[in-house]
Amino acid sequence: MNAKAKHIIICAINSNDFNRVSSCISAKEMWDKHEVTYEGTNQVKEAKTRMLVQDYEMFTMHENEDIKTLFTRFTNITNALQVLDKVYTNSEMVRNILRCLSRVWMLKVTANEQAKDLNTFPLEDHLGLQHPRSEFT
Repeated sequence: MNAKAKHIIICAINSNDFNRVSSCISAKEMWDKHEVTYEGTNQVKEAKTRMLVQDYEMFTMHENEDIKTLFTRFTNITNALQVLDKVYTNSEMVRNILRCLSRVWMLKVTANEQAKDLNTFPLEDHLGLQHPRSEFT
């Protein structure tokens, strides 16, 4: 079983990674070395998680930022957190997006909060929001 597992790992990695793990005796040792190389130690993972959680909690809309760019930045943070096993519910993410929008969005935010069930409101639906001022042009 160990030989099969080692073979599978070797087939799945590039030459640089092979050089790093080729001296390992067991597949488990190969896997652990590969994991530490790409994901870091538990301390590194915890530090990354703390940093990303802070980015998530302090997330705000930049001045003159469009909704698509905001959503991309937000998705990058939540995806990175998911990789590190920190997952937010759809409701938490929707509330965070609504909270971070600038003042010009407040009428739409209030309307969404009152008209929709935020527990089931798909996060992607925020991409469909047009800038509030565009309604008047």
